[in-house]
Amino acid sequence: MKIVADENLAFTDYFFSELAEIETKPGRTLKQSDLTKCDTLLVRSVTQVNQTLLSQTPVRFVGSATIGTDHLDIAYLEQNNITWANAAGCNAQAVAEYVITALLHLQPELLHAEQNFTLGIIGLGNVGRRLAFMAELMGWQVLGYDPFVQHENIKQVELSVLLQQANAISLHVPLTKTGECPTYHLINEQRLARLSPKAILINSSRGPVIEESALIADILKTGRQVVLDVFEHEPVISQELLDLVSLVTPHIAGYSLEGKARGTQMIYEAFCQHNQKTANKDFRTQLPTCADYFTHVPFKQALSQHLTQIYDIAQDDASLRACVVNGFVDQPAFDALRKNYPLRREWAAHGGPAA
Repeated sequence: MKIVADENLAFTDYFFSELAEIETKPGRTLKQSDLTKCDTLLVRSVTQVNQTLLSQTPVRFVGSATIGTDHLDIAYLEQNNITWANAAGCNAQAVAEYVITALLHLQPELLHAEQNFTLGIIGLGNVGRRLAFMAELMGWQVLGYDPFVQHENIKQVELSVLLQQANAISLHVPLTKTGECPTYHLINEQRLARLSPKAILINSSRGPVIEESALIADILKTGRQVVLDVFEHEPVISQELLDLVSLVTPHIAGYSLEGKARGTQMIYEAFCQHNQKTANKDFRTQLPTCADYFTHVPFKQALSQHLTQIYDIAQDDASLRACVVNGFVDQPAFDALRKNYPLRREWAAHGGPAA
């Protein structure tokens, strides 16, 4: 049995080395000829898994260590009896903590804003629910919008109401172009016009959920603070956009050590089920211990004192901006940032809360 795996997956050897021969490849440049002798493919979101990649290969199992599935041609996989699995929710806690960190970086006074600050959350899946919980720990008000789910502990309103009332809006939706409520260009010129100029906009879901040209026009008009971890034309990212956005990071919102390891474990378990093998490994046995920042001091005091030590988001911003060459982010440099990213630890590793 042979596995081809994205070189940036975490703990691949720990989970799979006893089960199969492993060959690692750069996920973005993976091609059909790389898969001619493997029966299992393990990827992340940068690999488009479709007929072009898989036809005339022996691949029978595809595992994606990611929350989203828009990079998987699920219809093709199922029509060709190729088992697939993703890792829904694996890095939800990391993304929720990313959003809180970004907001506190832009406006440190929000640490003590309590009910005077309202966070609007669009999409109430794994990430949105966790973010709502973390925001309530901060003492903030929360408004949610999701046409497909209801949560009794989250006040849900229509999208137009959320856009008008929230002091910050955070996007946590999959990328869809069809169906009842497509999310492609969900945030466009008309919806941006509904926002207060002072409302912060954060996207750590999928880039094309925001129409980039409309966003640029909106920032030029309003001076809005915007946080982007994903980009409509990623990895093509213009200096024009970077110069306007308040905080940018290289698609790493979910890049905690726990999130990456949890994602690999989830596809390992699916792989074992597919091959009728016993799944007997747990990523938690591989994690180093961390400094305890939260146990002996109040939650907000710990954040005030140690947030930058837990995650220096400004360094990620500076690293991405340093990749600009001739007006655009250099793609190899962008991929290198993600490949060599120093995985941060989730707050729970430091004694903090988790949803």
